[in-house]
Amino acid sequence: MSSVSIKENKSTGKMTFGVITDIKNPEEDLKQIKDFGFDHFQASVSEFTPQMAQKIVAACKKYELTQVALICMGPGPYIWNSTEGPSTIGLVPRQYRTERIQHLKDGIDFCKEAGFPALLAHFGFIPADPKDVLYLEFIDLMKGVAHYALKAGIDIYFETGQETPVTLLRTILDIGTSNLFINLDVGNLLLYGTGNPLDGLRQLRKYVKSLHAKDGDYPTDPHLLGREYPIPEGKVDFPGIISLLKTTDFTGCVVIENELSTNSKAYLQKTKKYLENLLDKA
Repeated sequence: MSSVSIKENKSTGKMTFGVITDIKNPEEDLKQIKDFGFDHFQASVSEFTPQMAQKIVAACKKYELTQVALICMGPGPYIWNSTEGPSTIGLVPRQYRTERIQHLKDGIDFCKEAGFPALLAHFGFIPADPKDVLYLEFIDLMKGVAHYALKAGIDIYFETGQETPVTLLRTILDIGTSNLFINLDVGNLLLYGTGNPLDGLRQLRKYVKSLHAKDGDYPTDPHLLGREYPIPEGKVDFPGIISLLKTTDFTGCVVIENELSTNSKAYLQKTKKYLENLLDKA
């Protein structure tokens, strides 16, 4: 099977809004995105096979959808809290590294076949100390993954939250390839207690290619994440976020995510309208 040209996913020249989906049946799952009123999406995919890639390409063409990024994590446990998360998530913990690196490479290959321009992942609680042995090992591992993606013409998006914005900037510079960018999850910066979302955007905006629109609050229990809220009931300054994106001529995708609602049609459409109204007023 010949690979899909990534140039098909051209920027529209303006900010777009999208959703997250799990793809098991491309025809049904991608039709639902269109039925919900969206044209852009990020996705987790059940299997990286040529047949699945062909079905995704066909469904995207049929429903005029644009892939933003492939979400690619695993195998092994990912425990989403501040106590067990550092030892289970991404490539920072040593266990599962071999399998996870191979999975990332398989995902990069799949991106090329299925038309995804980028691969997105939580890569772990990146240490703030640049001399920490886990940081040095992580940089070395990510150089290999990044170069593999670069040769394939695929970008890599770091999902934010588990490290401070400054640590993420240092990480991108230390890896050093030209295909490293950021999916800024504004809610995660609050949930993990690593930064203020608007300030984080100011720090990271040079590398931000997409955002997760999610709301929340800072942790009150240091062992757990903060509380998630539907937009705009949490502490994320969405008027400020959208205004800053517009000021900086952001042409990427704002992807709506709310795990509390399981991304229901009503929530997605209500939130899209809210964000579009903010964009009109900015």
